[in-house]
Amino acid sequence: MLRLRNIREDNDLTQTQLAKLLNCTQQTYARYESGEITIDIYNLIKLAEFYNTSVDYLAGLTDKKIPYPRVK
Repeated sequence: MLRLRNIREDNDLTQTQLAKLLNCTQQTYARYESGEITIDIYNLIKLAEFYNTSVDYLAGLTDKKIPYPRVK
């Protein structure tokens, strides 16, 4: 279960703001949050970088919000 809605609301952001970041429509972003469609890995990485967390956290695989060290 993705944590997209919770982390968005925790940061006082709208679906429209996140859709703009991902270059998609608000409707598409809403469908990502609801699980109706699967978010692609590139956008999931973009969100993890934006929120300064890990893809694993967003995907619900860990409860640790701390991002992994970045590969250069």
